[in-house]
Amino acid sequence: MGEPTVGTTPPRVMTIAGTDSGGGAGVAADLRALAACGVHGCVAVTAVTVQNSLGVSGFHALPPETVAAQIETVATDIGLDAAKTGMLASTPIIQAIVGACDGVGIGGDGPIPFVVDPVAASMHGDPLLAEDALEAYRGLLFPRATLITPNLDEVRLLAGVDVHDREAQYDAAKVMHGFGSKYVLVKGGHLREDTEWCVDLLYDGHTFTELSGPRFDTGNTHGGGDNMASAAASGLARGMSVPDAVAFAKRYIVEAVRHSYPLGAGHGPVSPLWTVRPWWEEPTP
Repeated sequence: MGEPTVGTTPPRVMTIAGTDSGGGAGVAADLRALAACGVHGCVAVTAVTVQNSLGVSGFHALPPETVAAQIETVATDIGLDAAKTGMLASTPIIQAIVGACDGVGIGGDGPIPFVVDPVAASMHGDPLLAEDALEAYRGLLFPRATLITPNLDEVRLLAGVDVHDREAQYDAAKVMHGFGSKYVLVKGGHLREDTEWCVDLLYDGHTFTELSGPRFDTGNTHGGGDNMASAAASGLARGMSVPDAVAFAKRYIVEAVRHSYPLGAGHGPVSPLWTVRPWWEEPTP
């Protein structure tokens, strides 16, 4: 990507998501990924979780009007080149986000690309979304999305499709695209039939594109979905097409998983640190 020009404002991307007190996922992971991909990250916090490497023991959702105000305040001053979502917690928060995004041109027919990562549960299986909010995703958010990035568990919850093989992954992409997004990326990280490769499937309603990368024998994949959606949003903010932005995100996440590290007694996070030049190890001029 080359070094940015000193004093030049980089592309700006907002993450609309919850916190992770353990730092492995949520806005902490998003901001690390956005910085690693060379963009300026802005935040609209939706919820505060009580979380470590072993799981989520509780969360507090913010008032919907506070979530909407964060989006509006940033977009009307700093400006945005893309936005992405993570944990949204409830239907009222989703409704508030939709209203705010419509008002500032995020998604839909607006000029700002919108990546929706439909986070419904943590990697430990802890619920992060009220059950009635699934319909709000399908009816309100997906039709406004430039790209949605469900994993296979989220496909099962949202579309009722149980994916156990590649054929079912293709079927799931068709069903998910039917909810109205421009593109859908059905991530294959949980597909057990792929023992050596991890294949993600991009679909625009006409064309399927398989993006494959090596599968690593690690349990340290916390925040992987957040990182990939953030990287894709970064590519879109840079003016890439959706296929190019997703390919960019795939390259990023392969290396982030390769460089993942243990943390605590549970699952460690994927790491964006592979992108960082170790300037601190260089001699001082």
